[in-house]
Amino acid sequence: MDAEKDDRWQYTQQLSDLSNITTSLELGDTISLRSEFKMDEMEEELKCPVCGSFFREPILLPCSHNICLACARNILVQTPDAESPQSSRASGSGLSDYDYLDLDKMSLYSEADSGYGSYGGFVSAPTTPCQKSPNGVRVFPPAVPQPPAQHHLLGHQGSLPPIPRNSCITCPQCHRSLNLDERGLRGFAKNRVLEGVVDRYQQSKAAALKCQLCEKSPKEATVMCEQCDVFYCDPCRLRCHPPRGPLAKHRLVPPAHGRVSRRTSPRKISTCTEHELENLSMYCVQCKMPVCYQCLEEGKHGTHEVKALGAMWKLHKGQLSQALNILSDRATEAKEFLVQLRNMVQHIQENGVEFEACLVAQCDALIDALNRRKAQLLTRVNKEHEHKLKVVRDQISHCTVKLRQTTGLMEYCVEVIKENDPSGFLQISDALIRRVHMTEGQWGKGTLTPRMTSDFDLTLDSGPLLQTIHQLDFVQMKVPAAPMLQLEECCTINNSATLSWKQPPLSTIAVDGYILELDDGNGGQYREVYVGTETICTVDGLHYNSTYMSRVKAFNTSGVGQYSKILAMQTSEIAWFTFDPASAHPDIILSNDNLTVTCNSYDDRVVMGNSGFSRGVHYWEITVDRYDNHPDPAFGVARGDVLKDVMLGKDDRAWAMYVDNNRSWFMHNNSHTNRTDGGVSKGATVGVLLDFTRRVLIFLINDEQQGPVAFEGIEGLYYPAISLNRNVQVTLHTGLPIPDFYTPGEADLSGSVC
Repeated sequence: MDAEKDDRWQYTQQLSDLSNITTSLELGDTISLRSEFKMDEMEEELKCPVCGSFFREPILLPCSHNICLACARNILVQTPDAESPQSSRASGSGLSDYDYLDLDKMSLYSEADSGYGSYGGFVSAPTTPCQKSPNGVRVFPPAVPQPPAQHHLLGHQGSLPPIPRNSCITCPQCHRSLNLDERGLRGFAKNRVLEGVVDRYQQSKAAALKCQLCEKSPKEATVMCEQCDVFYCDPCRLRCHPPRGPLAKHRLVPPAHGRVSRRTSPRKISTCTEHELENLSMYCVQCKMPVCYQCLEEGKHGTHEVKALGAMWKLHKGQLSQALNILSDRATEAKEFLVQLRNMVQHIQENGVEFEACLVAQCDALIDALNRRKAQLLTRVNKEHEHKLKVVRDQISHCTVKLRQTTGLMEYCVEVIKENDPSGFLQISDALIRRVHMTEGQWGKGTLTPRMTSDFDLTLDSGPLLQTIHQLDFVQMKVPAAPMLQLEECCTINNSATLSWKQPPLSTIAVDGYILELDDGNGGQYREVYVGTETICTVDGLHYNSTYMSRVKAFNTSGVGQYSKILAMQTSEIAWFTFDPASAHPDIILSNDNLTVTCNSYDDRVVMGNSGFSRGVHYWEITVDRYDNHPDPAFGVARGDVLKDVMLGKDDRAWAMYVDNNRSWFMHNNSHTNRTDGGVSKGATVGVLLDFTRRVLIFLINDEQQGPVAFEGIEGLYYPAISLNRNVQVTLHTGLPIPDFYTPGEADLSGSVC
């Protein structure tokens, strides 16, 4: 027993009715189950659909359902003599999946006469009114009254009495019909596993175990010693089984565990139904049935794939366990879904009461003429209330039934997994696996989704005048709910921010549009940046290295809804920009992805960058690719409306340094200052440093500062800019570090460098 336990691996399913399942599929061949779980819901799986009682001598039909042997005898129907019984065989072991499809085609269910008419490969067949069994399944009565001597069946070892020639049987659960061959009901396999499960279930319903050592009126046992094989109550255990000496190593288990261990019997060796002296040792994959060596020698399965019985036993137990694991997840989801539905019932009740109170208050405030209309409006609210409750309760009822069936099937499968009879297990394993997969498929997409919301989307319009009371009606609209920002689609690129949002799930309130608001990036007031019907918006021209707070709200004809949650968006610390063709003078020629510019005019022409700056520290460089020592290119910053047909700095909207091959000057509003030696030539580099924290503009030539601070008091929005003519060509470089000589002050530690 200890050796078997070492070979087990465990998997657990968190169900309220099931405890842990321990199974061995690779190293061992035992499957055990804790017996304390609730088994009531499995009872439907253990009852015959005809008689409604626990199965007695169950047989397995080809459709995977079970029926008592005696009940199968009672629902036989005789077919016309002209029909050959060879058209369909009764033995379930030789049917393939295609046979099951054929059986579906051979079934007929007639609602007109409340019975089943079966067509088992013949032109016509008698239809017999059916009756209901105790568990609600309609079944056939005997087609022909049988003599008294034939109404009883012999034991397991006896033989069945003869059955009418050309008999047909219809499954009372799925209504599939087929003719019996010359073997009659003997052609169906006996479900020994189901018999064992029924026995265990009935034993589990027995009274509590009693102490075996009490002399008078035995008390209820509290433990069982596995070595002594004796059940003890607490006083007898202390008196007869002390926890010391040689008995200290004995293992004491709960009585339920002891009952399971007692009930576990050695594995029975099954014999072949065709050759009673041969043991079943192989499994035919095509026929899906255990076979013996003599069956193989006779050639019945000569071309079929045959595998070892033990290996197939373990394989099918593994498949059933895996399918059961998935079904357990569905059952857990169903239980959580039922909790959600029950909560919805409570919310609907609460909302209904609240809505009725509001409606009464509004109607009572109107003149007497409103009272006649008030009753009509209350009726509509109650109908909406009852409709919502009915939809949710119907869904609760439907889901509860499916969950009970699912749980019952799961518990039955768990008991089947405990079976130690390989051949018996393999007779039903395929059918159970199919049933588990089919049941799991029923919990498909949408099954666990509420069909109704708990909100009452009704608003009473109490504004009409007295003469319009007779037209008073509900407005089928509320103000929209707060939109939900879709964080996975919101992002910032450089100084642009993209925001995306959507309406909450299950919201049915109409929306006419949205209002998007952003602050100033510095904790200031919000301002509207977009109003429209789109649910995505990109805002350009924001400040670099700034945190913007954004929010959105929806509106319709009833008003404006609440704001969404606030989203903080950080713009880029480092800006990568190019020259802007849209802002350039027509004589400017751009190339190299708008990083290199020249001009086709001898006059100075201006071009600006495509990004503006108003905060932080920014630095960029321009390399001189072509220069003939005569022109005076100018470098600096400008407002968006700077003149484009004069040298940069000629007007009051640009701040620049213009330079020749020997000297440089600073120029703003056509004022020249700070002449400094040192010019540019081909290959020279001009740097521009714009610091908004100190509000200064500084120029560099070949990595050295050119002159003093060029301009102070810089404030506002500025764009990088240059002016040049046809004798000069330059290339822009961005994303550069601050020059080593420049040390930012404390005020600009959070600034960005570009």
